[in-house]
Amino acid sequence: MAAPGHPPPPPDPQFVLRGTQAAVHALHFHGADEVQGHPLLFSGCQSGLVHIWSLRTRRPEAILDGHGGQCVTWLHTLPQGHQLLSQGRDLRLCLWSLAEGRNAVVDSVPLESVGFCRSSVLAGEQPRWTLAVPGQGSDEVRILEMPSKTSVCTLKPEQGAKLGMPMCLRLQQADSSPRPLLLAGYEDGSVALWDVSERKVCSRIACHEEPVMGLDFDPQRARGVSGSAGKALAVWSVDGQQALQVCRTHPLTNPGIADLALRPDRRLLATAGWDHRVRVFHWRTMKPLAVLAFHSATVNCVAFASNGLLAAGSKDQRISVWSLYPCT
Repeated sequence: MAAPGHPPPPPDPQFVLRGTQAAVHALHFHGADEVQGHPLLFSGCQSGLVHIWSLRTRRPEAILDGHGGQCVTWLHTLPQGHQLLSQGRDLRLCLWSLAEGRNAVVDSVPLESVGFCRSSVLAGEQPRWTLAVPGQGSDEVRILEMPSKTSVCTLKPEQGAKLGMPMCLRLQQADSSPRPLLLAGYEDGSVALWDVSERKVCSRIACHEEPVMGLDFDPQRARGVSGSAGKALAVWSVDGQQALQVCRTHPLTNPGIADLALRPDRRLLATAGWDHRVRVFHWRTMKPLAVLAFHSATVNCVAFASNGLLAAGSKDQRISVWSLYPCT
C-alpha cells in the first residue's frame, strides 16, 4: 500500500504481446473489429514483418512480409476502407489491401532516403490523400498526391540554413484554411512549420540541442510537443499568423525520447524513452502522472487507441498494452 501523501505505484500492463522475435519499431491502432469491438493493433519490427494483433485473443491475426527483411519504421491505416501503409528501410512505402481477408501489397512508393524519418499522411474521406516522405536530398521532404503518386512539391530549407535531415513529419490541416501545413523536426533540434502550397517555411524555432526524434500536435489548442535525443520535452504553440513559439520546456530525468503520442482525446501525452521507460503526462498542465517501468531495453514507439489503450513497443521484442486514466 502506498504511504500517505505518496502517489500509488504505477500499474502493471493490462497484457503483453510476445512473438515478434525482433525489436518493435512501429505501432498503430485502428478502429475496432466488427465482431468484438476491440481495436486492432499493427506492429512493425526490425526483421521487416508487420503483425496484425487481435487484442481479444492477444495473438497475431496475420503477419505481413513486404519489406525484404528490412526494419519497418512507420505504420498508418487509411480511412477509405481496409488499407494499410507501411514504411521500411528497404526504401519502400507499401500500400496493403486488407479487405475481405486479403493481405496483399497493391502499390508502393519508392523512397529516396534511408534515414530514420517516418512519413506522414493527411487523409479525409476523399479518395485522394496527401503523403509527406523524406526526399532525395538529405534535408528535403517530398509531398505526393495519392494514390496517383503525383509529385506536388519538394520542400527544401532556404540556402544556408543548416537544419540537417528531417527526423519526423506531421501533416496538418489548418482550421481556418484548406491549405495543408507540415510540421517537421530536424537534425539540428529545430521544428519548422511549412506552408505546403507556398513551398515556404512559415516559422521555425530552435527548441532542442539534439535531433528531434518525435513530435505531435493538438489542433484544438494550436499547441504541439516534441522530444529529442536530449533531456527535455519542448511544448510550443502556433498563432493565427502561423508563427511558432516555444511555450515551455519540460526537463526529463534521462536523455532520449524515441517517440511520443497524444491520446486522441488530447488529455494525455506518452513518451517512449531510451531509458526503457514510458512516461505519461497530463497534456494541458504537463504534470507527470506515471512512469511505466516494464521494458528491459529502449522503448522505440508508443501509440494510443481511440478507446484510450496505450501500447509501447521495445527493443526487448515485447509490446506492453496499458489501460490508464480511462477516457470519459
